[in-house]
Amino acid sequence: MRAQSDGSSIQDDVALWGKQDVSSDKGMKDENFPVGSFLISPAHRPAVHAYYRFARIADDMVDNARLSAEQKVARLTALREVLYGQRKPPAGRADAWSGVILRTVLQERGLPLELAGDLITAFIIDAEKTRYGHWSELLHYCRYSANPVGRFLLMLHGEGEETFGPSDALCTALQIVNHMQDVSSDLKTLNRCYVPLPWLAAEGVTLKDLILARSKPGVRRVLDHMLAHVDALNEEAARLPSLVKDRRMRLEAAVIVALCRRLTERLHRQDLIAERVALTKLDGLRALGWAMRYVR
Repeated sequence: MRAQSDGSSIQDDVALWGKQDVSSDKGMKDENFPVGSFLISPAHRPAVHAYYRFARIADDMVDNARLSAEQKVARLTALREVLYGQRKPPAGRADAWSGVILRTVLQERGLPLELAGDLITAFIIDAEKTRYGHWSELLHYCRYSANPVGRFLLMLHGEGEETFGPSDALCTALQIVNHMQDVSSDLKTLNRCYVPLPWLAAEGVTLKDLILARSKPGVRRVLDHMLAHVDALNEEAARLPSLVKDRRMRLEAAVIVALCRRLTERLHRQDLIAERVALTKLDGLRALGWAMRYVR
């Protein structure tokens, strides 16, 4: 058994990381909202790609059905240790080395490692928690799963703290509408549900009602309750574009604000239990057209 510079062994690495990289081939173009779009300056795109790759790998770890909750937490914890320079990644493992790559990117740009470390906190929550009892619990989760993404982009572009509040609102709204889009599939495939359970109970419905062919009236009322909170977040998020100084980042923010609002409107109108509600290319073009008001 050969020891490595950090005291671990090859055998330890195999036990921790597994024999195979569990990362999917899902890319930025497969996401619901723009990631590193053409509006982002080419100078910043490599950093965005490194951040996305790290987050995608961690997400794949926690959603992998072949791993137990304990294995997921151990692997995510190790990935965070790699990010912080506390653990050496095994050779030839792109999933583990994504932490090294991102650490270098963040350090070169003077950005805090917590912008990525907080994501790991969220994924560990996903590994250990499959039900939510209160809206505040969901907001706490979004504090780690979504808000760091917006702050990363803003800090990468040199934006100030005045943008953080509206950005957090936008990222939280994006996360929640994404949960709502996938409410049935998440429950079926991952046994995970982000809808506050007491809200379901108050309307006389259960988790089983979230995987029916269509929404019961009680389910619809619960979803509308969630969307009312998202509407408030969208109102706060609408302030973001006017606060962003970098022109290209301002347009990116405006497009995402418009897309989130558009998806929220669709979720209000359509039955997300009966079908997966999604944005269209036309929605994207309209969002870009709306965002052009922020060209200055």
